Amino acid sequence: MIALVQERAEDTLVGLGYIQDLLIRIMGNTTSCCVSSSPKHRRNNHSRLETYRPEPELSREDTGCNLQHISDRENLDDLPMEYNPSDHPRASTIFLSKSQTDVREKRKSLYINHFTHISENKHHPGPMRRKYSSCSTIFLDDSTVSQPNLKYTIKCVALAIYYHIKNREVDGRMLLDIFDEKLHPLSKSEVPPDYDKHDPEQKQIYRFVRTLFSAAQLTAECAIVTLVYLERLLTYAEIDICPANWKRIVLGAILLASKVWDDQAVWNVDYCQILKDITVEDMNELERQFLELLQFNINVPSSVYAKYYFDLRSLAEANNLSFPLEPLSRDKAQKLEAISRLCDDKYKDLRKQAKKRSVSADNLTVVRWCPAIIS
Repeated sequence: MIALVQERAEDTLVGLGYIQDLLIRIMGNTTSCCVSSSPKHRRNNHSRLETYRPEPELSREDTGCNLQHISDRENLDDLPMEYNPSDHPRASTIFLSKSQTDVREKRKSLYINHFTHISENKHHPGPMRRKYSSCSTIFLDDSTVSQPNLKYTIKCVALAIYYHIKNREVDGRMLLDIFDEKLHPLSKSEVPPDYDKHDPEQKQIYRFVRTLFSAAQLTAECAIVTLVYLERLLTYAEIDICPANWKRIVLGAILLASKVWDDQAVWNVDYCQILKDITVEDMNELERQFLELLQFNINVPSSVYAKYYFDLRSLAEANNLSFPLEPLSRDKAQKLEAISRLCDDKYKDLRKQAKKRSVSADNLTVVRWCPAIIS
């Protein structure tokens, strides 16, 4: 009787050992909660059993599934940053790089004219156009990244589109039919034969964008998203904006940005009320092809939005298109101080966690938080 019990116990241990080996081979785990005999004893007892052989993995051709694996898909973050500035927050915007040549020439001419004016009018200097802050007066504009100034944001976007058209590539890139104003005119008036030869002025672009924004009651944030979609279209579709297609490209970008950004989007039929001679079918087709060329990527991260906002401010500063400055009043100073206090309380706990007990001699530079004093 004792021998029979001992034999069944040994068989149980052998079975547990086999299950453990099976789990190790399947899961790759080296630890187990099962109690088993020594490896040598276990190997001798179940050596007569078949060893576990995993079945070979079937290829996609064998299974009949030719779907692309997620690891094989192209990742936008792996592409060079200069090729997708509307997706990557650290990539330089296209309009800012295209404006650098003209900005340098403008600065040189302003520098020469400034000293010529000084030499000719030594005793009668002209009035200072730009306002500078002093110890007694601080000048601020009313435009922020969360609430941009509508009028000047539209001016900056129009200036960015102007530089896109003026400094476009001259290698004759493809012109898509959906954006060609000759094939899809926005008005019933006859398109001149040389419509694709003359670059539009900045004022003409500004009037076109301002008319759409004013009639549709769009926000300044929508103008920034419009520029993001415009540059994304030029990058993805590998086309250039030129005199023949700039109006329809801008219209498509505004149409899409208003639907993505605003909670109460403007319908396509509403744009037909603004542009009297365009049909709803044309607007629908423009929107559909615009989305397809964007590969349905309408996401605009907050970092990309902030980059475009500050690059537009840099463009305005370089072209003497300054935002309106006003002296900092006591009421506005108190509001700024209240906002600063809220942000300070919000991140106080994070600073305490990041604060180190000691600082090494190699890194003595630490960030000091000092409250602003507004009298």
